[in-house]
Amino acid sequence: MKKYLALGITLLTGIAIGATAIEGLHAQAKPPTYVVIAIRKINDADGYKANVIDKAPAAMANSGARFVVRTDKITSFDGTPPQRFILLAFDSPEQAQAWHSAPLQKDVDAARMKTTDSLSFMVEGMPQ
Repeated sequence: MKKYLALGITLLTGIAIGATAIEGLHAQAKPPTYVVIAIRKINDADGYKANVIDKAPAAMANSGARFVVRTDKITSFDGTPPQRFILLAFDSPEQAQAWHSAPLQKDVDAARMKTTDSLSFMVEGMPQ
């Protein structure tokens, strides 16, 4: 009888320790970081396609970036919607900053600013 009681208490203690450890790991998880790019107006469609759309995937390679949204199919509920909208996901702000600072991405950003009226910014997401 005492053997089963000791086994039960040991089992409950193990479960409690495991639950505490898992909760601690979840609390340490960083929320994802998103980069938002809103293309309000494309001024030079050929230049935009050749220097931004075609080169962006290469600039994203090995950066940890993932496309969440990349579309020109936008429905406005109020206000004027952008012509094109891009949402990139990163695991951390450091990854997003490294991607943004990379020479190839700097070239893509310069071409985007030259061929469009657009804006981009980074936001912190909600913890998963």
